[in-house]
Amino acid sequence: MAARRPFQWPALLTSDGRGIAYGGDYNPDQWPDSMVDEDIRLMREAHVNTVALAIFSWDKIEPQEGEFTFDWLDAVISKLGEAGIAVDLASATASAPMWLYVKHPEVLPQDKYGHTVNAGSRQSWQPTSPVFKEYALTLCRKLAEHYKNNPYITAWHMGNEYGWNNRYDYSDNALNAFRSWCEAKYGSIEQLNEAWGTAFWSQHVNDFSEVLLPRHMGGDAMVNPAQQLDYERFGNDMLLDFYKAERDAIAEICPDKPFTTNFMVSTDQCTMDYAKWADEVDFVSNDHYFHEGESHVDELLCSDALMDSLALGKPWYVMEHSTSSVQWKPLNARKRHGELMRDALAHVAMGADAINFFQWRQSASGAEAFHSAMLPHAGEDSKIFRGVRELGEALHTLSEAGLQGTELQRADTAILFSAESEWATRSQTLPSMKLNHWHDVRDWYRGLLDAGHRADVVPLAYDWSNYQTIILPTVLILSDHDAQRIANFVQAGGTVVIGYATGIIDEHFRVGLGGYPGAGQGLLREMLGIRSEEFNILGDKAEGEPNAITLTNGCTSKLWQNDVTSIAANTTVIASYAGAEAFDWELDAVPAITSHPYGSGTAVYVGCDLDRQGIALLAESLGIEVDDSRVVHTIRRAADGTRFDCYLNRDWQPVSMTNIDGEPVIAYRCTNGSTRGEYVLHRNSILITKRVE
Repeated sequence: MAARRPFQWPALLTSDGRGIAYGGDYNPDQWPDSMVDEDIRLMREAHVNTVALAIFSWDKIEPQEGEFTFDWLDAVISKLGEAGIAVDLASATASAPMWLYVKHPEVLPQDKYGHTVNAGSRQSWQPTSPVFKEYALTLCRKLAEHYKNNPYITAWHMGNEYGWNNRYDYSDNALNAFRSWCEAKYGSIEQLNEAWGTAFWSQHVNDFSEVLLPRHMGGDAMVNPAQQLDYERFGNDMLLDFYKAERDAIAEICPDKPFTTNFMVSTDQCTMDYAKWADEVDFVSNDHYFHEGESHVDELLCSDALMDSLALGKPWYVMEHSTSSVQWKPLNARKRHGELMRDALAHVAMGADAINFFQWRQSASGAEAFHSAMLPHAGEDSKIFRGVRELGEALHTLSEAGLQGTELQRADTAILFSAESEWATRSQTLPSMKLNHWHDVRDWYRGLLDAGHRADVVPLAYDWSNYQTIILPTVLILSDHDAQRIANFVQAGGTVVIGYATGIIDEHFRVGLGGYPGAGQGLLREMLGIRSEEFNILGDKAEGEPNAITLTNGCTSKLWQNDVTSIAANTTVIASYAGAEAFDWELDAVPAITSHPYGSGTAVYVGCDLDRQGIALLAESLGIEVDDSRVVHTIRRAADGTRFDCYLNRDWQPVSMTNIDGEPVIAYRCTNGSTRGEYVLHRNSILITKRVE
């Protein structure tokens, strides 16, 4: 891992600077100046103590080139600060003013078909454009000079959701930057040709000037997957470099305030390699939006588990989530009664010390007019705003109880996540195009919850050596180095669970030879005590063929089965394929799930996809410690021995709990039982207690 910036949490404007941060994006430039006083009155009523300001305000700060106007922003910041509301000030570069695009249309990105991406949305600019970068850094320096001594600004918010709209740019600037990036990575053109396997399809390049971007190459053309993977890495690095340039431009002038930018982690997206980004922020922040349907609570917990790992166990920041519905999905479901509070407190239970929404006042016009906000179109006399006030009171209570600054206690199981494997599963050159590493992480997380076991989600690149069990679901890419790390972990006494599509290729998208999984030049096969020769891929398009295969332990596989043709003498078969469907596919009695001793530990191989029920069943059979699957229990600890126990009901039915220690701090939608320490947790409920050990 790279050297990480020291952790620095933004202070509030309280007497000691402490407390859970509560608020959201504030966009007063959308409204008449007369609205600010009314906004602040309602903010104070709701216990709002921080806002993110000026995220999309470049055109208001610099309405014409070189003409900077800060009077309106000064007035807003002063009123907020005098009311005790801290400001997380943005660099305002997420959306450039229209005059810049008119004067410099060359900063606009291009898509893979060569079309110019038009201005008018967010991030309509090339991360590699020197022209745009100069304008952006000039703005950063102007902001830093003007506000370097402002006591009400307690943090800097760089950009906004980097990569949301310009993650993939195919412009000439990007091409030149990609060539330089490749040369820096490989050093010689021979190394690049070797890494990309350019002997296939006559793709050999003689010089870095011949390296191309993976632009559109025809209706049925397939991009070289190694080239595409490097392009994904390049796009991540270019945006990270842009973020660092903005941060450093401000830090040179205003070095004493913490810097962050909002990641985008939820289990329908994990856009960037945030394991690298987390090293470059002073505190980790995330935008998380709910996923409609029964999976929402589990999805939130899974995303938060990764966020807590990215924060290295330190508190982290929810920069954006929604009070109710959003407006950018085909189905924009609203939150029901209790879900606003439950979701926010669930983030707290998973380690967040800041709960913020997009946005404070719901827009009356523009693309996000129907995105919910803290103050909705209906005004203060509304269910949503009453919920916002109720949440503010709860967070204030938790702050008074001393929860802020405590850290989430780790689980004993880690599910490993790799952004590079997530990128690789999108390749159109794999045996199945239905692979999705991030969704498999979510499914394993949910399956373990169904078995009554909470796991952490940890980047593959991080240190996971202190866990008892690690799980690698569809970690498609494993380098020799990472394969050795896994083997060392098992030899030292750990348990590893290797998924069906894990370790198939190395970091250059090169297939390991000698059988599957080939990672580590056969080290993974040795550790697992198995060898597979072929993949059996199922799907509805194989008309007349079975599209599911059962296992002897009652599980079902519907996507991918590895044809294991040999096992070591000391390998135990936990389950095999069985039944008529297995017979039809010539998999009858073929091992599906195995266990093999290795050193002082155990290596478990799951040679096929499993659904949640199958994962839960497997967890129980492996002896993983389980608890009540209906309630998620987390613990946040302080250095002085104080602990906060958080209990979240993930079931739709009431759950009775007994022997709960500690005094209740928050008992949302909970009722007391007949004896001390007994509670009934109703739907959308959360209980937080405090005690000193």
